[in-house]
Amino acid sequence: MPQSSSRARIGMGLLGLSSLITGLDFTIVYVALPDVQRELAFTSGQVQWVVTSYALAFGGFLLLFGRLSDLLGRRRVFLFGMLLFLAGSIAGTFALGPAMLLAARAVQGLGAAALFPSTLALVTSTFPEGPLRRRAMTIWAASGASGLSAGALAGGILTGMSWRGVFAVNVPLAVIAIAGGLAVFSRDPSRSRGSGFDLMGACTGTAAATLLVLTIVQVSEPGTSPVWLLVSAASTLVLALLFVRTEARTQDPLLPLSLLAHRPLRAALVLITIFGISLQSIPYVLTIHLRTGLGLTAWETGLAFLLPTGAITLGNLVGERLLLRVGLRAVLIGGLISGAAGTGLVVVTGTADVATIAPGVLLAGLGMGLVFPAMFTAATTGVPVEHGGVASATASSALQIGTAIGLALVTWLLHTGPDGLLTTLAAIGGVALVGTAPAFAIPTRTPGHRDPARIG
Repeated sequence: MPQSSSRARIGMGLLGLSSLITGLDFTIVYVALPDVQRELAFTSGQVQWVVTSYALAFGGFLLLFGRLSDLLGRRRVFLFGMLLFLAGSIAGTFALGPAMLLAARAVQGLGAAALFPSTLALVTSTFPEGPLRRRAMTIWAASGASGLSAGALAGGILTGMSWRGVFAVNVPLAVIAIAGGLAVFSRDPSRSRGSGFDLMGACTGTAAATLLVLTIVQVSEPGTSPVWLLVSAASTLVLALLFVRTEARTQDPLLPLSLLAHRPLRAALVLITIFGISLQSIPYVLTIHLRTGLGLTAWETGLAFLLPTGAITLGNLVGERLLLRVGLRAVLIGGLISGAAGTGLVVVTGTADVATIAPGVLLAGLGMGLVFPAMFTAATTGVPVEHGGVASATASSALQIGTAIGLALVTWLLHTGPDGLLTTLAAIGGVALVGTAPAFAIPTRTPGHRDPARIG
């Protein structure tokens, strides 16, 4: 148990802040891309890499940092990740050209890859099963999910002054998180002498995950060579098979394959991937429509995102209470249906202006808010404490892979014709409904989690 209620609240706030930062920076640059391209002389092909470089580093290194958080300690990896994020944000603020900005975004992605699994593992290891755990998970998930939507809001407001503000805003947030983490979270225990590091698994797993994300992203980019895609996909498969073979034989694997025997975790991984493909794509689609379809300015686009941001936050708060009343399975299914209904409503009512799409966007945002904390609760509850970091990283990797697939899919669908937007929204809703199938494999009530660590 945490040693004091005030210390527990501060710990929850710090974990929420860290989750907010990782979500925020995935979308905060969307609105700023036109200004970045113009000022730093990016070509139209290069500017998309401002998003891609972050996604590659984030998705590719999650498993590695998840395992390191189990071996070296969640607090150490959390602080290291936040330092990386701080360095990347400072470099991005003062970037003088495309190469420097892309390098800064890659460093931010590495920081996010360290933060996401370590903070989720801190939630599950610091707070015992019960009200404290549910509240901490809700704050962590609400901050991350809201960050995805709030990124466009903050990006629009900051870009109205200067695109460099989308990087500078992270600096004080990271400093606060580092100072708070040093003061609040207890020191990690010494590393066990019997704990080894799976170097081969780290190399093959990281390479396979990075190449997979890169291949998916490249599918939607015009002019990509089919031969390159084929070679990349084949290389990803070979690396993935080598990774599985290594993990099955090594004594201290990066990803213990026994974890995948945990049925709720398997079902949650499928559901999280489907969520990434579908509902996670909504902020991107909405940003594109508001900026290019409706011709809104960066400032106006940011203000418009108050709607989904508020709906997601409301869904997080309502979901915490519903988990107690109806359980995980019902919340997950209800949230996915709400998200699908929201996109379907927009398809029916049309996309003529903000007022027309608002009801559907609110309903979809509510569904996103319901699903996000519940799916990570399903993925991490009942997992042994010593594997909390790698389980969190595996769930996070599923989300990043799903998101990469989703962005590639919606980018292609948006350019299929005059009804591309409606087709995209219909596809998002349809895929979200598919996610209700694995939800039935998740228990309504989950078992307790033993051996919690302490704050302070």
